[in-house]
Formats: sequence, structure tokens, C-alpha cells
Amino acid sequence: MRKALRAARREHVAALPASMRGLVFHRPPAPLLDLIPLGAIVGLYRANEHEAPAASYAKFLFERGHELALPRFSSRGTEMEFARFADPFEEEDLENGPYGLLQPFGDAPLMTPDVVFVPLVGFTAEGDRLGQGGGHYDRWLADHPGVTAIGLAWDCQLVENLPVEQHDHPLAAVVTPTRIYGPFA
Repeated sequence: MRKALRAARREHVAALPASMRGLVFHRPPAPLLDLIPLGAIVGLYRANEHEAPAASYAKFLFERGHELALPRFSSRGTEMEFARFADPFEEEDLENGPYGLLQPFGDAPLMTPDVVFVPLVGFTAEGDRLGQGGGHYDRWLADHPGVTAIGLAWDCQLVENLPVEQHDHPLAAVVTPTRIYGPFA
């Protein structure tokens, strides 16, 4: 299922005009902002070339006064943690991590986000999420009950149903370029 969804996502993104890629996920829609309390620490992610981009959300939320955090891994096989992302406009506080993504330097302070935007491979209209398969976000969310998890996705990632296991953490909402799914209870 992951392989098919990744292929569909890759084809979808490749077919988007460059002008469209610059416009989508530019600013969180107003109903989504209701899920992000003022003063909340917000965790985001650095998207790979096919994932729904979160960089513009980071800039918007930073300008709105939120502290930001990004996932960080000390090495492959270690648990994911979130560390301070000082300035999404400069990004000088980031280095290449063990999974090839930019992450905060090792000396950046750890943070516990109140709201986390999560990448995904697939999702349902009910808020179920299929991640990359490593379980990093599900484990982190299990260790931090009460954190609001919001998915960012392309419309082509919507599926009718997913195999959901006990450790899978449901999303509070999913945002695509055309709509918001949720918020879910």
C-alpha cells in the first residue's frame, strides 16, 4: 500500500505546475488556526520533494509568534525528539540529519510541541494516517498524550480505509490543497 501511495504522490507532485507548488500550503486556513492556541509550541517537519510542504506554515506561524520545533535524531535507530527551530526564514540553525533531512543542531534546546504537523503517505477522511513506516511519530505521540496532530497531504493521498493498529495515533485534522478533513473528536 505504501509503495502504491508513494508512486501516486510522486506522479501527482510531478504533474503540478511550479506556480501551483508555490501557492499551496502557503498559509494555514482559518479553521485550522482554531486548533493552534496562541502561544502554542508548534512542531513541523522538513518535507522531502514529494511530501506536502510545511515551510510556509512555519514562516506564517513564526510571524504569528509561535515557537517552532523540528524533529531531530541523534543517529539512525534513535527515538525522534523535537528541538527548537529558531528562524524559518534563515534556517542557519539546521544541519543534515541521519535520515538525510535538515534538522536542528545537536545543541538546540529540546522542546515539546503542543501541536505537531505530521507528514504522511496516506490518510482517510476519518483521520487515520499511514506514515512512512518507521513509527517515529506514533511513538512520539504515544509518549506525549494531549498533543494535537495535524496531517498535511496532497488530495491524491486520500484512501477509503487503512489498516489501523493499536499503536497508530489518529489525527485531529488533515489539510490538503482543496479542503480540511476534521477536526475529529
